[in-house]
Amino acid sequence: MSGLEALKQAQLMEVLKKEVRAMLIAAKAGLTPEQLEEQYMAMVCKPLPLRDLGFQSTLELVTQMPEVVQICSSKNGALILKAIADDSTKGIAKLVANQKVKTRKASKKTATKANSAFTTKNLRSLQSFQPLSAGTPVLPAVVKAELQDLLSSSPLLLADLDKAFLRRFGRVFQYRQYGFLSVFEVLRSMSDSIAVEQTKAGSLLVLRKYLAGKIEQQEVPQSEAEEEEMPQTCAAEMPSLEPTCETKSCYQAATLMDSEPVQTQAVDLGDHLKQHQGFEQFPRIPEIPPDAVQDRSLCSLPPLKRRCLVGVIVEFIVSPSQFYIHVCSTEASYKLQDLMFEMRHVYSHKVASDKYIMPESAVRPGQLCCVMVSKWWYRVIIHRVINAQEVEVFYADYGHLQIVQKSWLRFLKWHYLKLPAQAIPCSLAWVKPVEGTWSSAAILLFKHLCRFKELVGIVDEYVDGVLYLFLCDTSTKEDVYFHSVLRDMGYADVCGENIPSQEFEELNPSALYVQPSGKQGNAEVVEPDLRLQQESRDADRETATLKLNGAEL
Repeated sequence: MSGLEALKQAQLMEVLKKEVRAMLIAAKAGLTPEQLEEQYMAMVCKPLPLRDLGFQSTLELVTQMPEVVQICSSKNGALILKAIADDSTKGIAKLVANQKVKTRKASKKTATKANSAFTTKNLRSLQSFQPLSAGTPVLPAVVKAELQDLLSSSPLLLADLDKAFLRRFGRVFQYRQYGFLSVFEVLRSMSDSIAVEQTKAGSLLVLRKYLAGKIEQQEVPQSEAEEEEMPQTCAAEMPSLEPTCETKSCYQAATLMDSEPVQTQAVDLGDHLKQHQGFEQFPRIPEIPPDAVQDRSLCSLPPLKRRCLVGVIVEFIVSPSQFYIHVCSTEASYKLQDLMFEMRHVYSHKVASDKYIMPESAVRPGQLCCVMVSKWWYRVIIHRVINAQEVEVFYADYGHLQIVQKSWLRFLKWHYLKLPAQAIPCSLAWVKPVEGTWSSAAILLFKHLCRFKELVGIVDEYVDGVLYLFLCDTSTKEDVYFHSVLRDMGYADVCGENIPSQEFEELNPSALYVQPSGKQGNAEVVEPDLRLQQESRDADRETATLKLNGAEL
């Protein structure tokens, strides 16, 4: 090994030590080697660099970090990895050690000790604020929807949950990565939608009637009335949207049929027209459904009042200066879940799905549409066209960008335009990175502080459409303010003002594609009159036919 390679390995090892220590500190009970691998992949989006450092396993790696990792044995003999705090991390390690697992905090009086940057009035407001589920982990909206979908067809024994989840969604239900210690904790967190009944065969999971009824009785919208005779297949059996040999041949056959002259048209135009086959070979222009969104945008949620306190969940993180949140609200949560269920119900039918296929001319930056990922449909805006097969899209309800196949895209129905974009672009108030840009260790720590928890957000102000707010974890004995933690760890300076986010200045998809609340008509979206549009189309066709007849005859 050359000296340069050895230097790179040493540098990588030092960075990895910081990341591993941060992950283990955030895990109060420690992690198994397998859990550490999962956590690292989830946070850094790549596997542990074992090969780059010359190790064969995670256990071999951590044995070379005696100053970072303590290897312990659990009661059942499993190996547990725990962090060894250094001078710079003892404070956060102490806070995590004091974290409650299940009990709810009764008082917020210690908040004044956590941070002196707020006024007494603001702290009194925070003390009286009771988050919806302080100290309780939160399942992402997508996972909640998956569990509800799993139970929508019939009840399920608890003993069969893991197998059924794997069979339906192609992956193991890893509830621990969301902060839950058992499946029962997950079910308790969803007690408003899932009931557990005791039977002779064991615990039976049942979707509560009001949700089951909503899914089963959901009607196909009026614009789909012509397709009501299509087979009512289960959403889980949805055909692949990527072309297969079978779908290609069907599509080619359909195109051939559509391009063939209709006998009645030939009779109307007379025998003379039959001799001129050129008129029968005009390229077929795909019809865009009248209820397809073409030139409209989603609107944003109404702005939050300055200094108000809200329960929030951080959905997507780039850095402490660029992240997206959901405001915790039972009403908002159900509206987004209902939207996802309805979109899956409608677009899962092949006839309806094919009806909303987007022609190449509609696949352009700024186009609002929807995309299927893992059998669920999401509202997205096309950010850029990558190549003939791929586009990069912005998820308006979650905040992230992703490259997807063009074949996965469909026009968005007008009905799905009404709900405002749920992701709110945010930046942590009053902080700036010490080094000019946020270090990977600072980003990793921020992700751990935010991950799958309901937090208290204290609204400071909006700057160029970005919400600047303080974040506080109230599930510990002492309230933890995230800007203070970043400062105490040496990653941030608290500056007493909001420095414009460099990341959002470089790219803010929400500002590009989502209209501010109240500045356009989406708040009261009026769906197009489909009958008038159809009459207009029929008139256009009649006019075109008359022009063709006149030119030919």
